[in-house]
Amino acid sequence: MASKALSFDVGDYVVYPKHGVGKVVELQSTEIAGAKLDLYVLRFEKEKMTLRVPVNKAESTGMRKLSSDKAMKDALETLKGKPKVKRTMWSRRAQEYEAKINSGDLILIAEVTRDLFRADDQPEQSYSERQIFEAASSRLARELAAMEKTDEPTALKKILKILNEAAAIWNAEKEEA
Repeated sequence: MASKALSFDVGDYVVYPKHGVGKVVELQSTEIAGAKLDLYVLRFEKEKMTLRVPVNKAESTGMRKLSSDKAMKDALETLKGKPKVKRTMWSRRAQEYEAKINSGDLILIAEVTRDLFRADDQPEQSYSERQIFEAASSRLARELAAMEKTDEPTALKKILKILNEAAAIWNAEKEEA
């Protein structure tokens, strides 16, 4: 029953579900309570945070390599879809959105980004809606930036362009109805 554990090298960009894209800056060995423990040391620049993840727990925490090009393409395609607005209480929707963002699943993060996006000609968002939208779009942009070897603002512009183009299509359909 030997399962192949995930292996990351120093310099690799990885996705840690609760924090987004980080970089493996070091592999450490330490002794805790008499047991030797190997750790990945991850650096999250945006949060100015360092996280140590035991090598044997990397998989169970959901830590993964950057998404494939196909997964990113699918996520960007998801942004073009029709926004789904549920009519449930905001607190319940907010919990669902947070769970999707923290899942680390690119498609789910893209869904939250799409569903909470507001074009300039649409009604204002509440503060908490805007906070969740920014968390989701930032998470998506950071992974896109790491994959395209660019920066987050450039990746975010690309995402917002897709969202604005899709919003124009959906709004035009709404007016015709």
